[in-house]
Amino acid sequence: MSGHSKWSKIKRKKGATDAKRGKIFSRIVKEITVAVKEGGNADPDFNPRLRTAIANAKGVNMPKDNIDRAIKKASDPNLGDISQPTFEGYAHGGVAVFIECTTDNNKRTVAHVRAVFNKKNGNMATTGSVDFLFERKSIFEVEKGALDEDEFMLEIIDGGAEDVELDEGVFTITAAFEDFGNIQKKLEELKVEPKSANLERIPLSTTTLDVHGSKLALQLIEALEEVDDVDIVFHNLEMTDELVAALEAE
Repeated sequence: MSGHSKWSKIKRKKGATDAKRGKIFSRIVKEITVAVKEGGNADPDFNPRLRTAIANAKGVNMPKDNIDRAIKKASDPNLGDISQPTFEGYAHGGVAVFIECTTDNNKRTVAHVRAVFNKKNGNMATTGSVDFLFERKSIFEVEKGALDEDEFMLEIIDGGAEDVELDEGVFTITAAFEDFGNIQKKLEELKVEPKSANLERIPLSTTTLDVHGSKLALQLIEALEEVDDVDIVFHNLEMTDELVAALEAE
């Protein structure tokens, strides 16, 4: 999990541009839309998935008006169908890539994703080709604030967490995929609002390349992240200390 955590830090440091923020807001709006559609309820008190989406929105400082507008729009019965397709493939050097999307036009999404793979010398793969290389985990981030470190960690582990780390004032809670709801419930009992709450795919093993090869693989990954319908891209590239230093220096 160290490579995943390390890349998360790099993304936080490098992703503070307005363009990135706009992309994040767009993803959150889609999260809210799906939550309302699938949950059948626009009231977060009765829709856990919507409650999580709103927490994620607040975690990236989305204005309340934007959140309210997204919920109202998602409640429109005339809104078209929304689907969440996934795609799999390989970047340079055999780096495994798993892509999660949200779209109202699956053909458009497939075309855009395939175009990136072709342009960046990657290879799209059939369903199941790389999925088994990742393990689904529940990942929560919580600002430490005034929380007592030892007490909070004990409470969360008691609530079902597999691991809790504190870094740069943020607790990262890792739990099994099926324990997402239990951790969410525990945080609510503690009256703690998470900065983010997501189901992520953690690589079971990583692919190590030199800095040049790693950057070629990252070019495809970053290009996929720019596709409007793409929510998140998971990969198993090992973020070595040498690569992290090179990225930070850019």
